[in-house]
Amino acid sequence: MNLTQLTSQIGLMFILMLIGLMANKLGFMHGQTSTDLTNILLYIVSPCLIIKAFEQPFSVNRLQTLGRVIVGIILIYGLMILITQLVFKPVKDLNLQRTMRYGAVYSNAGFMGIPLTSALFGSTGVFFAVASLAAFNIFSWTHGITLFTGKQGNRRDNFKQIILNPNIIAIMLGLILFVTAIPLPSLINRTITTVSSVNTPLSMIVIGNSLAAVRFNRQTLDKRLGWVLLLRNFIFPYLTMVVLELMGITGVPLYTTVLMAACPVAGIVVLFTLKVHGQPGPAVTLMSLSTLLSVVSIPLVFSLVQL
Repeated sequence: MNLTQLTSQIGLMFILMLIGLMANKLGFMHGQTSTDLTNILLYIVSPCLIIKAFEQPFSVNRLQTLGRVIVGIILIYGLMILITQLVFKPVKDLNLQRTMRYGAVYSNAGFMGIPLTSALFGSTGVFFAVASLAAFNIFSWTHGITLFTGKQGNRRDNFKQIILNPNIIAIMLGLILFVTAIPLPSLINRTITTVSSVNTPLSMIVIGNSLAAVRFNRQTLDKRLGWVLLLRNFIFPYLTMVVLELMGITGVPLYTTVLMAACPVAGIVVLFTLKVHGQPGPAVTLMSLSTLLSVVSIPLVFSLVQL
């Protein structure tokens, strides 16, 4: 993979973020607008992009590689959860501890990973990236939300969140289309292609809009968040690379999975904090700093992959 191309694409995405930030400052985007666009991205645009990725000739080898990638991702999640549980156990502030544990494990795979993968590797990259997206949704709505709600969380509701998630449904539908080689009607195919094409610019503008609301102060800038940034932006992506290479996974499947793992802290950490009426300041700060740091960390991680 061309590192110059990756750096150029990240630069483009940050320019789009700046457009979102400017739109906020100029009053073009408000809280409800951002929420509505987020829902459109999560529940309409992203599923279309996933289905589009599965529209390619069936290959047993490709399906087997996808299975191996899934196994590797499950193993990596297990390691990340174990590491964060041990490393952040001494943190006594419950609000800060759960923010740190969630933020270190879960990357912004959907909003930033999928657009970046699509731009760099096309539908083939997204095909393998859906494994990371599926794992994110499953682990986030089981282990992730439990960090915030504890045993009081409604497991039935969490299970419904997973099964009824449009991205999971799109993955299942895409797999069926891939295995059966059933072509979509021309008009539907063109509609899906058109809708999925807005994913990258719209995602970055929404992220930029959210960054505009960040206010840094002593309460939010806890120095312990630095350990989360180290794990999320550098160590865990490298861990992903090592595990997959030990499993013999190379090429686009390796690149796309590492790219998804190298993405910054998932924005849903803020939503989970608000869900339990916690103080969102550290979560917002962590997500923002991790996103800004990713302009350096993602190329650095991929320079290691090249070696």
